[in-house]
Amino acid sequence: MPSYVVETPQQRYFAKVERGILSRVPYYVPDSAGRIFIITTRDVWDLYGGRLRRGLTDRAHEVLFFPGGEQNKRLAAVETLAEEMIAAGGDRSSIVVAFGGGIVNDVGGFVASIFMRGIPVIQVPTTLLAQVDAAVGGKTGVNLASGKNLVGRFHQPHCVLIDPDVLASLPEREYRAGIYEVIKCGVIRSSWLFNLMSEEAKSILAHEPRVVESMIAECVRIKAEVVSADEKEGDLRRILNFGHTVGHALEAETGYTQFLHGEAVAFGMNAAVHLANLLDMLSPDECLSVLETVRLYGPIPSLRGISADALVARLQQDKKTVKGRVHFVLPEKIGRVRVVSGVDEELVLSAVQSALK
Repeated sequence: MPSYVVETPQQRYFAKVERGILSRVPYYVPDSAGRIFIITTRDVWDLYGGRLRRGLTDRAHEVLFFPGGEQNKRLAAVETLAEEMIAAGGDRSSIVVAFGGGIVNDVGGFVASIFMRGIPVIQVPTTLLAQVDAAVGGKTGVNLASGKNLVGRFHQPHCVLIDPDVLASLPEREYRAGIYEVIKCGVIRSSWLFNLMSEEAKSILAHEPRVVESMIAECVRIKAEVVSADEKEGDLRRILNFGHTVGHALEAETGYTQFLHGEAVAFGMNAAVHLANLLDMLSPDECLSVLETVRLYGPIPSLRGISADALVARLQQDKKTVKGRVHFVLPEKIGRVRVVSGVDEELVLSAVQSALK
């Protein structure tokens, strides 16, 4: 199974995609590590904790439960976890294993980045969305009431271990939410991946191993390549935010309770495609192709009652807004995007309104 190297000025590590690797996670914990802290959610631990724990019988470890959910992805949860680590004997030799979906990867990584001024983290993602996006790249953080991921750090992991087997128990809605992030990767950097998503929907929705492994591997390859070139989102890495600008506004506007992250990204991609079309950046045929491919994996929850004006107003609070200028990642063609700022607000409003229909 494939393994991809992420190389940044501070860290070189691998992201490995391999069926059954979950039971071998302990082998990737450095021998020099002290107490191991597994940060997870109760449901993930009940399903797969036994596989992970089997190899830890002779290693000091603690399981810390995070309640899960975007509404709990806050600084209070980070403080609680850090206090639990101190109470259990955590020190600078400790290591975190973030074992769960994207929220656990974000929170676990953030805890590791600030505990004792920084300890290592191994990311073990258990949802499709986390496997293709959140676990790779070192972005960690939590939400504020004002917006998503507004407090955080770049903290590259010791390694990322991806086991496609765990997707078998993933609820269908969670699986589809992850697929939207895969479509995102195709639009920004791989026409081959986009074509896979548009042509193999039946096999993908049936969890056919060949296509599932192919789409995960291609997303990890893309993410590793982009992060290696631009660790801290100074330039190239911004393309990974395609669909996120308006998507984050939707999540914040609905209190992080109505939409899964991937569903919000699907909406954000639709809005971005409409905006690219209005700006004559993307051909009508390719605009339609992206919209139809997103629709293949829907539907997302109802958008009824959501105000386009309120979403546009939220854009000023997005962490990618700099000096009042909102930055949008917009497609020029399938497989290539460009970061655009200074877009007329009326055009943005029109694009959001089109996406809400």
